[in-house]
Amino acid sequence: MKRLFLLFAETFCCIALCCIVPVSCGGSDIEIPSTAPGGGQGGGDSDDDKDKPDPNPDPNPDPEITNLKMVDPEATDQTKALYSNLWAIASKGFMFGHHDDLWYGRYWYDEPGGSDTKAVCGDYPAVFSVDLASVMDNRFNYESDRKENAIRRRVILEAYERGEVIVACCHLNNPLTGGDSWDNSNTGVVRAILDPQSSQYAAYRQWLDRLADFALNLKAVDGTLVPFVFRPYHEHTQEWSWWGSKCTTEQEFIDFWRMTVRYLRDTKGVHNLIYAISPQMASEYSDARNRLLFRWPGDEWVDFIGMDCYHGLNTAAFTSNLKAMTQLSKEKKKPCGVTETGQESFTKADYWTQCILAPLMTQRVSMVVMWRNKYVAGNESDRHFYSVYPGHVSADDFNIMYGRSRSLFSGDLPDMYTMAEHVTVR
Repeated sequence: MKRLFLLFAETFCCIALCCIVPVSCGGSDIEIPSTAPGGGQGGGDSDDDKDKPDPNPDPNPDPEITNLKMVDPEATDQTKALYSNLWAIASKGFMFGHHDDLWYGRYWYDEPGGSDTKAVCGDYPAVFSVDLASVMDNRFNYESDRKENAIRRRVILEAYERGEVIVACCHLNNPLTGGDSWDNSNTGVVRAILDPQSSQYAAYRQWLDRLADFALNLKAVDGTLVPFVFRPYHEHTQEWSWWGSKCTTEQEFIDFWRMTVRYLRDTKGVHNLIYAISPQMASEYSDARNRLLFRWPGDEWVDFIGMDCYHGLNTAAFTSNLKAMTQLSKEKKKPCGVTETGQESFTKADYWTQCILAPLMTQRVSMVVMWRNKYVAGNESDRHFYSVYPGHVSADDFNIMYGRSRSLFSGDLPDMYTMAEHVTVR
C-alpha cells in the first residue's frame, strides 16, 4: 500500500492537475489525466473509480491464457515464474528501478539498508540493476574489485529476499586491446573472440566461466538459485563499445550473442537467466521498430525486449519509442521494459510526473530503470546522477509519482517468483 503521507503531497502539488492540463517537457506537450489523491490511471479513471464493482459483470469470465516461450526450455521454476510476471505485471503498471541503488547513493556508500530511493519515498525500488563486468573480466583478480563483488552479491541477495527483480548488464573491458568497454579502436574484437584458434577465444570463455560460477552460486537463504535478467552487449546500436555497430558486422554480432547463450545455457548449465536485448533509442525514429530489431539474434534467442533510452527531456522521443517497443512486445509475445534511462544532473522539479510518468501511463511496459547516482564523497562538482536523492529539487514530485498506482515499488509487487495467473511458460 502506498504511504498515507503522500496524500497531502499529492493534493498540495497537483492543484494544477485537477483537470486535464497540458504540460511541457523538452518542447513536447503531454496531457496527464485528472486523478484523485493517491493515484490514477490512464484514461482519466481514478483509483476510486477502478475499485467500484462492474455494473455488468461477465457471468462466465474466461480470461485469455498467454503462452510464453523462453530461450532456455530448462529454465528453473523460479526463473519461469519471474518471466511470467514480467509479462503480467505490465497490465498493472511499471516497476521503478535504479542502477546500483542498494550499493551506494549520492552521499553514502555500502550502508545497511541504504537506498536513495527509499530515503525519499520510504520504499525500495522494485528493480535493482547491477553491472557484472568485474565479476567476469580481468578486474576479477583485483583486490578492490573482489571487495566490491562481495558487496554486489550481498545486495543482490537482499533485493531477492524482499521479492524484487534483478537486472544485470556488463560493461566489459576490451579483451583484445586491454582497454575499457568504450575502446572501439579495433574492429576485430568480436571476430577474434569467435575464432577458436585465438587467445581471445580462450580468454573470453574464461570470462563466461566466471559469470556461470557467479550465477550458479547465487543462492537464496533456502538454497534457491536467484534468477535475473541478463542483458549482454547492451546499446549495440551505437558505435562506442567494442561490440557496437562500428566494430561488428551484423552476422558477427548475431553469432556473438548466440555463442554466449549456447555456452552459458548448454555448456555451463546455467538455467536462471532471462536474456534481454537492449538497443539504444535516444531520438525519434521514422523506423523505430527496425531499430529495436537491429541485429536481432532471432526470436528463439531473446526473452525480453528492452531499450536504453537516453532522450534527455525529449518526451516525444521517449513516447514514440515506448509505443514502438510495446507494439513489438505484443507482436512477439515477449515482455518489454526501459532498461536504462535518465537525464544526467537534471534539475527539472516536475521531472518525474512529466518526463517519466506521463509517457508511461498508457504503455504496457514492465519496468523503467534509472541509471546510477554516483557516490561523490562530498565532491559536489561531480554531477553524475540520474535519479532522485534526499534534498534534490524533484523529491516532492518523485513522491507524487510514487503515489500513483501505476508506479510499482518493492512494497507494491506481487510474488514475482510464483507463476502469474493466466500465463504459461515453456
